Amino acid sequence: MATTFKTFLNDDVVTSRTLLHEAIPITGSVVYGTYPEPTLAGSNIKQYTHGMFQSVYDYPYLSSSANHIFDLTVGVSANTPLPGPITVQENKKRNLYNQMAQVLMGYDATGTIQRFDQDGDLVAGGVKYDDLIFINFARLLGKDEIKKGTFQITVDTVQAYNAAGPFPYNNPLAVNTQLIIGDTGAENDYRVNSPAGEYGILRVELLTGTGGLPYITAAAYNATPAGADWDPRCGLIFYQAGVIALTKDIFVLYDMAGGPGKIHDSGADSQMNGVPETVDTVLENGTIDDLATAFRNRMHKVCFNNTTELNSTIYFARVNHNDFNYSSNPTYTNDSKIQVKSQSTDAPIAYITTVGLYSADNELLAVAKLSETLRKDPTNDITLRVRLDY
Repeated sequence: MATTFKTFLNDDVVTSRTLLHEAIPITGSVVYGTYPEPTLAGSNIKQYTHGMFQSVYDYPYLSSSANHIFDLTVGVSANTPLPGPITVQENKKRNLYNQMAQVLMGYDATGTIQRFDQDGDLVAGGVKYDDLIFINFARLLGKDEIKKGTFQITVDTVQAYNAAGPFPYNNPLAVNTQLIIGDTGAENDYRVNSPAGEYGILRVELLTGTGGLPYITAAAYNATPAGADWDPRCGLIFYQAGVIALTKDIFVLYDMAGGPGKIHDSGADSQMNGVPETVDTVLENGTIDDLATAFRNRMHKVCFNNTTELNSTIYFARVNHNDFNYSSNPTYTNDSKIQVKSQSTDAPIAYITTVGLYSADNELLAVAKLSETLRKDPTNDITLRVRLDY
C-alpha cells in the first residue's frame, strides 16, 4: 500500500450535531401488579438492606435478561412543613434530599445547598419543594437526555388504597382522580441554572375521569385569588440527569379558594397504604421503601422520548486534477518506467482505495475504506466525504 499526504485546510473540516429520539413507554402494570412485590421470588422490584431506594426492572431482577428501568426514593429537607416529627429513617430521608439537591441544584454564594425551587428562580426565592419523590431513570432509557416537552406521568390520587391489585387497582369509573403530569412547552421554557444541566417545570396538565376533561383552564388559573394554595406546578424534571422530582402534595387534596377546580376530587387526601395513612404520615412514620411501594401502586404510565446526541466531524478530502495521479507503491514502476502506462505519452493513472486521517506528527488516527477503487488521472478531480462520529 502506498500513501500520499495532503493537509486539510480550514474549509475542508466541518462539525455537526445530530439528535436521535426514541419513544419510551412504561406501563403501570410493569411497576406494580405483573410480578410479585419485593422480598418474594420472581419480583422485578429490588429492595436493598440499606433501605434508601428501590430499583425497578422490566423483568424479575435475578434474570439475566432483566433491564434496570429506574430507581425510586424519597427526600425530606430540614425545612419540611410536615405536621409531626420524622420517627423512621430521618437521617436517610434528610441525606437523600441534600444529596439530590447538591447534585441537581448546587450551592449558593455562602456554600449552602440550595433547595428545590418551584419556578427555578433561585435568586428571587419563592416556593420551595421540601418533600419530594425522586424517579431516577437508568441511562439505558434516558440515554443522553430526556427530550424536552415529551415527558408525561399519570398518577392516581383516588382516596382509597387497594394493596391487593392487580393494576389498575382503582375503580375505572372514579371521577377526577388520575393526574396527568407533564412538561408541555418546556422546549421553549426551561432553566439552565443547575449544575446538572437543563431542567423544566412539571405541571398537572389533565385531570382524568368521566369525560376526561381538562381540570383547569388558563383563564381559570389566572383568576386564582391571591394567596390561594392551589398551583398546577408539582415538580421538576432534569433532562440530562434523567431525574424526576415530584412533590408529595399531589396526594394532598387542595381546594382552590373561590375558584373552579381542585388538584384532585377524591374527597380527601390519598391513602398510601392499607392502615390507612396519608402521605404525610408515611413520610413521618414509614420507611422509604414503604412510600416507594405506595407510589408505584399509584403509577399508571410514564412516557417520554429520549435523546442520543451524535457529534460528527466531516472531512472533505479534495483530490484536485493534478493530485494523486502517481503512486509511491514500489510496484507502480519497473526500471524507472510506470507500469500502468502502455506508452510513454499516456497519462498517468492511480487508484484510490483508502483515506487515512493523520495527526500533525503523522500518527494514523482513523481509516476510511472505499467500497470500490476510484480511478484517478489528470482529467478528473474527486471529493471524498469522511464522517467521524463520536
